[in-house]
This record gives sequence, C-alpha cells and structure tokens, in this order.
Amino acid sequence: MPLLMLDLDNTLVDRDAAFRDATAGFLTEHALPESDIEWLMSIDASGYTPRQAVAQAMTDRYGASLPESAIRILLDHGAADRIVLPEPTRDALADAIADGWSCTIVTNGRTVQQEAKIRNTGLDKLVHGWAISEEVGHKKPGPEIFKAAASAVGASLQGAWVIGDSPQADIAGANGLDVRSVWVSGGRPWTEAAYRPTHVANDAASAIRYVIGTPTRG
Repeated sequence: MPLLMLDLDNTLVDRDAAFRDATAGFLTEHALPESDIEWLMSIDASGYTPRQAVAQAMTDRYGASLPESAIRILLDHGAADRIVLPEPTRDALADAIADGWSCTIVTNGRTVQQEAKIRNTGLDKLVHGWAISEEVGHKKPGPEIFKAAASAVGASLQGAWVIGDSPQADIAGANGLDVRSVWVSGGRPWTEAAYRPTHVANDAASAIRYVIGTPTRG
C-alpha cells in the first residue's frame, strides 16, 4: 500500500485552538487577567517551547499565587483533553484508507501527551500507526522518525507522501527523504526559498484528498 505520513498538531487537529480554550478556562478559574491569554499563547509557541520553559515562565509571572499543580495540569492535559478531529478530516482519512493508503501519524512531542490526543480524537481507530519523537528518540525533520513511522506499519518510503503544517519539520523532512509533500498552510504564504512542497492546501482534509487523487509513482 502507498504510505501517507501525517503530522498531528495543527494539521490533523487544531492544537492551538484546544490550547487557547484550555488557557481561557485556566485564567478564569484562577482569577488571572483574561488578557494574559495572548502572552500564554506566545510563550507556548504552538507547543514548540519546551514544557519546562513554559512552566518556568508561568511560575515567574504568577509566583506563589498559582499552584505548581495547576500549571502541570494545564500543560499536560489542557490541549489533549479538548482536542477534536474535524469531520471533514475524519472523512478524508477514511476515504484514503478505503482507497488502499497506509496512514501513519508522525509527530514531535511527548509520548503520553501525543497518544492521549490520538486516542481522545479516535485517530487510533482510523490510522494504521504512529511515530512520536520522544519514543523514537529522533525529531522531525530528521529522517529517522519518518523511517520509523514507515517501518511501524510495514510500508516503504517509495511513493510516500508527507502532509504537515510546519515548513521546517514536515516539508523539509519530506524534502530530505525525496518524497512528495503537501503543506497545510492555514492561509499563510510560503516563505522558504531553499525548498518547496509539492502542493499547498488550506487544511488537512483538502491535503489528503489531493494526495489520494494524485497518481502514485514507483
């Protein structure tokens, strides 16, 4: 079966929206300024800032007025507990699988948190497998994590595609493997000069449908 490797956060699921929702509830619960939501979103940087760095920034800002346990709950469970898989994406994935594609998730992050998102959205019952950087020991865009994802589902990288929202992690990773890719832009312009995706789509559902509608190659 041809292989389709898909990013998780802000590709298959809107991780930023889930974290924003969790953050809004967190600020209200602890009587903190509502305006701090933009500061927290900036510090979080779509999950790319290391967890301990975010926790330390929050401790420095709020001091003893905020229990350490509250910070831990927000960072460990906030986004994962609120994440949803959009129906158009679910339908597109189901169509890809019905069409004979082997679908696997390739994501950077902590294993417990990322697997919680996969299971909470029901993706574990849709895709054939996943590779998470903490468990694999390598991060995107390194080739090792993509190779681990292919190996986990018994698929070849020949004729594979990568779909993701990060130019640096996903599209550069695909470029390094010499496989085709779709960048999920969310309306953003492409700014990298050194490499380009095979195709640009506004969202994951459109990206998946583009891939399954494109002839495979050996």
